[in-house]
Amino acid sequence: MILWRNALVTTMDGASSWPAVEDGAIVTDGASIRWVGALAALPAELRRSVREERDLGGGCVTPGLVDCHTHLVYGGQRADEFEMRLEGATYESIAKAGGGIASTVNATRHADDDALFAATAQRARALSAEGVTTLEIKSGYGLSLEHEARCLRVARRVGRELPVDVRATFLGLHALPPEFAGRADAYAGAVAAMLPALHAEGLVDAVDAFCERIAFTPAQTRRVFEAARSLGLPVKLHAEQLSDQSGTQLACEFGALSCDHLEHLSDAGVAAMARAGTVAVLLPGAFYFLRETKLPPVAALRAAGVPIAVATDHNPGSSPMLSPLLALNMACTLFRLTPQEALAGMTAHAARALGLADRGVLRAGARADFVAWDVDRPNELAYWIGGNPRRFTVRGGARLP
Repeated sequence: MILWRNALVTTMDGASSWPAVEDGAIVTDGASIRWVGALAALPAELRRSVREERDLGGGCVTPGLVDCHTHLVYGGQRADEFEMRLEGATYESIAKAGGGIASTVNATRHADDDALFAATAQRARALSAEGVTTLEIKSGYGLSLEHEARCLRVARRVGRELPVDVRATFLGLHALPPEFAGRADAYAGAVAAMLPALHAEGLVDAVDAFCERIAFTPAQTRRVFEAARSLGLPVKLHAEQLSDQSGTQLACEFGALSCDHLEHLSDAGVAAMARAGTVAVLLPGAFYFLRETKLPPVAALRAAGVPIAVATDHNPGSSPMLSPLLALNMACTLFRLTPQEALAGMTAHAARALGLADRGVLRAGARADFVAWDVDRPNELAYWIGGNPRRFTVRGGARLP
């Protein structure tokens, strides 16, 4: 066992405003946490079992960050569309003209597997450098069985070859591919038919969809979710980003892990999430990058007791963000979350949004994933803009650079 000592240990375990332990210590046993508390309270018998002690540096320690919504696997980039939006074009008008997701699908299909992996790995390393130990990677830029499988295999390879845990989410119902132009119902059926093969190969941890007026209807989404349920796969949903399509209520019928974006979420949607125990994932990067003005109903979510997570939503079109720390700051400045809510949103609640109960908090029995930061208090993680105060990361009990 290893004793990690000399830090303010911010456990994120509990309802207090800042569940933290002064002069704290963590005892790890392999990949798990054996004990957390004040060093002075360390039981003598446990202290005798410690074979190594390591100094955390006197700053603040938090659970490893969890980025629960990313689209890391894709080819190319869309800087030209960013410029077009600055000149007045809307996200929807660009999409309808053949840009948007469709342009990334084309670039992704033409990139070979090694190129896709290299680009994805570079992005994943950037997130890890700011304390991410677990992340979700969605597909959705292949839009055929062949190319969706390629993207999901890249996601799995990232989890094998990089020091970060990866949850792979199938987002086949993301946009209409050119070969299905004008046949959205047929494409929804094709997406549902892709699932058994992808699941059999072990490529899918969850199933997502984009339910929106420029994407897919609730009925089309339901078809894919029913296929997911038949395979025992959990679902989540891009919901109420640009309009209220009541997708949240649909997702909650299926016990969705999360509903994400939610700027146009209704009171009925909030109530459905509260009943289902579904996590609200807020994505301030997309809100900022698209210059949206309709805020998600944070006060209503709080009042209903809906857990609120925060993620980067890294993608080439609407949130090319590779900084979880910036996402924390944006969640506070744009959505008025408190720093404690924002950090809980990228630790405990983000883990819940991925269906993971063994991380996101520091307590006995949890995975030994934590980050030592060169800050005095955890609220500084949402305060500083720019820079990276990470000293080092421990993942599965092993210290990373």
